[in-house]
Amino acid sequence: MREPEDGLAAVFAHIEANRHRFVERLMDYVRHPSISAQNMGVREVAALLVDMLTGLGMKAQAVPTKGHPMVLGRSTSVFGARTILLYGHYDVQPPDPLDAWISPPFEPTIRNGRIYARGIGDNKGQHFAQLLAIESLLTVTGALPCNVIVLLEGEEEVGSPHIAEFVAEHRDQLMADLVVTSDGPLHESGRPVLTFGVRGMAAFELRARTASRDAHSGNFGGVMPNAVWKLVHLLATMKNAAGQITIESLCDQTIPPTDQERAAAAKLPINLDRLRKDLCLREFDAPADRPFYDRLMFHPTLTINGLHGGYGGEGTKTVLPSEAFAKCDIRLVEAMTPEHVHKQVAAHVARYAPDVEYTRAEGFCLPRRLSTARSRAS
Repeated sequence: MREPEDGLAAVFAHIEANRHRFVERLMDYVRHPSISAQNMGVREVAALLVDMLTGLGMKAQAVPTKGHPMVLGRSTSVFGARTILLYGHYDVQPPDPLDAWISPPFEPTIRNGRIYARGIGDNKGQHFAQLLAIESLLTVTGALPCNVIVLLEGEEEVGSPHIAEFVAEHRDQLMADLVVTSDGPLHESGRPVLTFGVRGMAAFELRARTASRDAHSGNFGGVMPNAVWKLVHLLATMKNAAGQITIESLCDQTIPPTDQERAAAAKLPINLDRLRKDLCLREFDAPADRPFYDRLMFHPTLTINGLHGGYGGEGTKTVLPSEAFAKCDIRLVEAMTPEHVHKQVAAHVARYAPDVEYTRAEGFCLPRRLSTARSRAS
């Protein structure tokens, strides 16, 4: 067995020597769809991961939940050493709209030195790289310098509805000194970024029904209420054109940033011109004068994820929609909880559109002790 001090250099040399093979294995991994929202391929990918973790000498299993399984691998035989828990998720979002892809989402393609495929950057690429690092360390040195637990979730892209229950039931198997999650983009400078907290989420759906069936706008326009307009008017009461969320009492829990925190955020590097070019942005979301990192750290957001109803196909169809629905999420900042947010949104809907059905989706928030550390990220 190599000594740790010279083993790390050898590990990097091994990785470089096997770079092409590792990229091929990663591309083969992301070829397997695992779309949690559509229950497509999730269990098959979980089984692939169990096999890989077992091949790394871990005790591995796909643990059933009320939804999709959690993949858990443990290598905890280094007596007296620290334990690191690596968290990731193997599920991906639906690839729609398919016509927006230059290459098929599950046929990974390399362009300009980057791999393009669904899930490669969120989060299959990151956790697969961690597993390859463990494999490389074992190949070169013969052993791990610490205990390692790997937890890969199959429901992150649908709001992690069962992870809290899973952690509570399996806390003895998840005890660790440090938890690492590498779910996010690489900074454009190439420098590592440590994030001490991210925004939580409370998601919900609004559904309006105005009649038993769609009708002809010529025969019934001005008589039968339009379900899409009903939702548009309701949504307009939730956020104004100035970018202010106008749901009563929604932000009562938020803690304003201190001057020190604002100063730390202002020092974080960002190339706004490059960001605008990359996303083809003509402008930033309102309010226009809000600093970039203030937007991400200190203010909740209200997003309309999708608004559906009536006819959206080619040509004209003079339909008067009887039903419409919207999917939305609110991103939470420090001290906000999904319970409070859902309560306020439900009350708002009942006040402005009592006949619209409000359905909460599973939400999550981060412990306050994580988000309060945000100023240290500077």
